[in-house]
Amino acid sequence: MPAHTTSVGMERKLTAILSADVKGYSRLMDEDEEATLHTLTAYREVTDSLIHQHRGRIVGTAGDSVLAEFASVVDAVRCAVEIQQQLKARNADLPTHSRMEFRIGINLGDVMVEGEQIYGDGVNVAARLQGLADAGGIFISGTVYDQIENKLPLVYEYLGEQAVKNIAKPVRVWRVVMDEAAAALAATQSALRPASPETRGVGTAP
Repeated sequence: MPAHTTSVGMERKLTAILSADVKGYSRLMDEDEEATLHTLTAYREVTDSLIHQHRGRIVGTAGDSVLAEFASVVDAVRCAVEIQQQLKARNADLPTHSRMEFRIGINLGDVMVEGEQIYGDGVNVAARLQGLADAGGIFISGTVYDQIENKLPLVYEYLGEQAVKNIAKPVRVWRVVMDEAAAALAATQSALRPASPETRGVGTAP
């Protein structure tokens, strides 16, 4: 989406923000640092590749977290669904206690741009949604839902208005139901493009 410059010279734009991290990462590290880092590296290859394939841009990483932006809300949600389906397939090969499950929050909001980084409430809301999400889940804001409600063959569950830290107004929150429809969407997206070196050999949902 086009950016504009404010009166004080700070560039601003409306963008879709995807925030992701690993549920229970500290526990996994405490139990087995080497195995956890090995799994995280492999899973981050999946997430980063899918973000790029869905025309997203990674704007920040720290430890187990990823922050990305998309010009299209539809692309952001499609990407999140495919990430969760591919990682679910990988987790099936791991013992239950060693599985690495990401939680994802997506918001559509106005952000400030400084170099390659983005800041502001738009980013903060995405991060708060990610914190609310369940393991392997995707939570989206009301602004995202309003844009994608009839554009993707997915089911959504309304969780009401949620008060989140450092955000003045409650946020309308929806959960993407990770069911057969989500699996089918992810499989369709994967089939539409040729396998890349990063994704060859990565399992997808049937």
